[in-house]
Amino acid sequence: MDINNLLKICIKALLNNKTRCFLTMLGIIIGVAAVIAMLAIGNGSKQSIRAEIGQMGSNMIMVSPGNGQFGGVRQSGSSMQTLKLADYEAIVKQASYVDKITPTVQASGQAIKGSNNTPTTIYGVNDQYLDIRGYKIASGSCFTESDILHAAKVCVAGQTVVDELFPGQDPIGQTIRFNQIPMKIVGVLEAKGYNSMGMDQDDLLLAPYTTVQKRILAINYIQGITCSALSEEYTDQAIDEITRIIQTNHDIKIGQENDFNVRSQQEMMETMSSIMDMLTVLLAAVAGISLVVGGIGIMNIMYVSVTERTREIGLRMSIGAKGRQILLQFLIESIIISVAGGVIGVLLGVVAAKIISLFGMATAVSSFSIVLSFLVCVFTGIFFGWYPARKAANLNPIDALRYE
Repeated sequence: MDINNLLKICIKALLNNKTRCFLTMLGIIIGVAAVIAMLAIGNGSKQSIRAEIGQMGSNMIMVSPGNGQFGGVRQSGSSMQTLKLADYEAIVKQASYVDKITPTVQASGQAIKGSNNTPTTIYGVNDQYLDIRGYKIASGSCFTESDILHAAKVCVAGQTVVDELFPGQDPIGQTIRFNQIPMKIVGVLEAKGYNSMGMDQDDLLLAPYTTVQKRILAINYIQGITCSALSEEYTDQAIDEITRIIQTNHDIKIGQENDFNVRSQQEMMETMSSIMDMLTVLLAAVAGISLVVGGIGIMNIMYVSVTERTREIGLRMSIGAKGRQILLQFLIESIIISVAGGVIGVLLGVVAAKIISLFGMATAVSSFSIVLSFLVCVFTGIFFGWYPARKAANLNPIDALRYE
């Protein structure tokens, strides 16, 4: 019997039990659709995060306090006070691969204007921070070097803060209170919206770092240094240069652990991509459980089919059909069910990914996920259909003809 006749027999047998066939496919359909949708969410989130980090410039470099020990106990970076203004000033004077640079300090608190108030974060920086992070002034102006020198109580507000404190009003020149410190608004930033991690990029205040350092936090150190290399190709040289300068400033000898960390935007991008890859695999693995359940459903239905068609199998064997032809027939039926379910599942998964993207979540359906789903469907059909098909092929023709 040729393969064409086998296909006709298989398709006819499946069409004779449409409802059962569809219910068997359902597990595969849901499994494939879930895998496609989950991989699309993972890939979309990764691409979105990479794009956002890239917008801030792949040549951005961040210096933060490092882990250290006090009394034999290791402290976290956030509790360290190892960075001073002297480190920032040394980089400004000595670094040749650094383009723009700012010290950074920050504090969270309540911004208040009259009866309106909103929780926000104030970042103490200089005017170069805007270029480094890609912010632009929408109205007003940024604070000046004189403001930084005199720790002036002025700030630039993000659009979210403006909307909360000054609905329908012009905030330029007006004074707000941040943790009881009066701050005059001299400028408003252009809106940037939410990033892919759900953080509002407009919920902030920018002020001279000296103001935040002295008037709000009352500290004599800085919490970080943010800078940009001359270009992306000079990022590694800039990192090495900054590391050497701060090591010299801190009198760190060769072999000693640094009390600071220097990281590039590219490093952050790779780290985030790695995390998103792990989450994508996890999501796909969870969704893949549905494929296993669907495969078990195929096996059960094929067992039932073999049992119901025992006399048919015996009759075919008695007129010359060989065991391998019986095996191939049921195996083809299993594969058809699995692949047909896979096709419907892929279409459903692509539609689901499109619908999810309408709700603001980034998705990206890749050809890899579609090819992978088809391969898994074929494997599922062969793997879970093999044992019932083999059972059918091993039936004794005489016993099969006598089966009631």
